[in-house]
Amino acid sequence: MNQVIEQDKKNKIEFNKLHKRLRRNVGRAIDDFNMIEDGDKIMVCLSGGKDSYTMLDILQNLQHSAPVKFELIAVNLDQKQPGFPEHVLPEYLSTQAIEYHIIQEDTYSIVKDKVPEGKTTCALCSRLRRGIIYSWAQQNGITKIALGHHREDIMETLFLNMFFGGKMKSMPPKLLSDDGKNTVIRPLAYCKESDIARYSQIKSFPIIPCNLCGSQENLQRKHIKQMLKDWENQFPGRVENIFRSISNVAPSHLMDSQLFPFKNLTNDMQLQQESDELFDEPSFSIKNNITPAEKSLQKTVINIKNLS
Repeated sequence: MNQVIEQDKKNKIEFNKLHKRLRRNVGRAIDDFNMIEDGDKIMVCLSGGKDSYTMLDILQNLQHSAPVKFELIAVNLDQKQPGFPEHVLPEYLSTQAIEYHIIQEDTYSIVKDKVPEGKTTCALCSRLRRGIIYSWAQQNGITKIALGHHREDIMETLFLNMFFGGKMKSMPPKLLSDDGKNTVIRPLAYCKESDIARYSQIKSFPIIPCNLCGSQENLQRKHIKQMLKDWENQFPGRVENIFRSISNVAPSHLMDSQLFPFKNLTNDMQLQQESDELFDEPSFSIKNNITPAEKSLQKTVINIKNLS
């Protein structure tokens, strides 16, 4: 009996630590990117997966103590996949103190009709889903659309775009749609997938698998996910460094002339730009007596920042 009680205590401590970590990471992301503002009406997109359940749960928790007032509306898009358990989400959401809506659109038939057998359906499926969600948001006065993408999703997308799209591009924590009418936020941007998976398991969320695209074993995203796992196993900390690098970009050390004004640099600035000093910017507040050379370097760094 004592062992059972002791194990229960350990489990409770583990859950509390996990919950605090997720809550802290979500709160930090919201603050860093100004994701939620006073009076926001937020559409929380639920797929029935571990990520979206966790996102909704943490946002509801933060809602009670946030310094601003905002509204949450849970929305699921029923794409009419064969065998989709339509009862699961309504039954779960009816136990939560939240307004919810189930949008029913048969995108499954469209995808199966347009995409040849064996080909990846995700691209068309996501475009159709995005269009429906954006339209519903506009019709219902939604100010922010919350998606459940986490840290690993962001890194996987970075490598997918690099390997197969020739672009250094990922999922931004906050995004304005092309037409400027919808703002998408990703509150789980700082959260580890392993934390989300454990939290979802402890909370016993009624998970609904994606049978339309999740069954396609040839998806490149799965290969990228495995690559990152292998790297982390072989070199602990590598994944964390990759993620940190996304928010620590040095445009002057890349090759995008649209991002950095290489053509406008003078010879002196180019020499400074290529030095180690600019890569790891020195702190000029350490010394009170700054030499003329240090003053010149400080001025050059500031000039280059202003140009970018």
